[in-house]
Amino acid sequence: MDNIVRRAVSESNEWAVEARGLVKTFGGNRAVDGVYLNVRAGTIFGVLGPNGAGKTTTIRMLATLLRPDAGSARIFGYDVMKESNIVRQLIGVTGQYASVDESLSATENLIIFSRLLGLGRAEARRKAEELLEEFGLTEAARRPLKNFSGGMRRRLDLAASLIAQPPLIFLDEPTTGLDPRTRAQMWDTIRRLVNTGSTVLLTTQYLDEADQLADRVAVIDRGHVVAEGTVDELKASVGTSSLHLRVQNPLDIEEARQTIEQVLKAQSNVTSEAGKITAPMANADRVTDLLIALRAAGIHLAEISVQKPTLDEVFLTITGHGVEENASSASQAEEASA
Repeated sequence: MDNIVRRAVSESNEWAVEARGLVKTFGGNRAVDGVYLNVRAGTIFGVLGPNGAGKTTTIRMLATLLRPDAGSARIFGYDVMKESNIVRQLIGVTGQYASVDESLSATENLIIFSRLLGLGRAEARRKAEELLEEFGLTEAARRPLKNFSGGMRRRLDLAASLIAQPPLIFLDEPTTGLDPRTRAQMWDTIRRLVNTGSTVLLTTQYLDEADQLADRVAVIDRGHVVAEGTVDELKASVGTSSLHLRVQNPLDIEEARQTIEQVLKAQSNVTSEAGKITAPMANADRVTDLLIALRAAGIHLAEISVQKPTLDEVFLTITGHGVEENASSASQAEEASA
């Protein structure tokens, strides 16, 4: 890093990303329609939305890869359009598709990227070996990339973007195509990056990924940020928690339902699964009262839990459709920009 970049990182910058009214249009489609984001330094910020919502286009504008049609953005205080050369030294970008050279081995790819970033030969090889081990690719280090699986390519692509560990890392759907074990490993790596000083802006379609990783989440749909907050704040915004229980004897289900409604003062539902009842629960403290009442009635439970709303329910409530539904025309336009 040169001196001006060192100063940008060392100075106290509360905000890693400040986006104000970003707009991007492709033909007649307004892929991003006035996006506002504030990402606090040293955090993981999740951008959640379906294909075509505008996530990738927003990332490309913030990363200086696309010029906004309107609005502005700053990275650690530097304008992405007026000071793009400085911004590019402060960021790392990993897209949805691997950008490595298939004609080279994993080791050769990482050494080349390291050399391009100014590392000496010995340091480049050491860094390559370190990253290959971290991403579980040591055994395949000399294998031609044409023999790599999609998940292995994604891991190598992320490894390449982390050679310099920049202050701000854009991860655009980084776990697409990965198996559950590798996804969990990737989550651990992302947490480590933040623990060692980086800020991460993560786009994802995976609700559990946002739930597991993000300090704050912005829900984006059809080019707009339609909600923002911590995961708990977003869940609380759509309603109360819910009680789920199953009685041991299905013959007790009607009496159990009546007891639940009497204690919780709420309408309950019997599901198609024998002996299972759900009911809204505004006050989790009432669980104790309910258990006492059920025991007094001689009703034995097989299971009981109190669950917060899921992020899927949040997205459905806010947008009117599920996170996995595609806005096909917007998706096509966004893909064309990639």
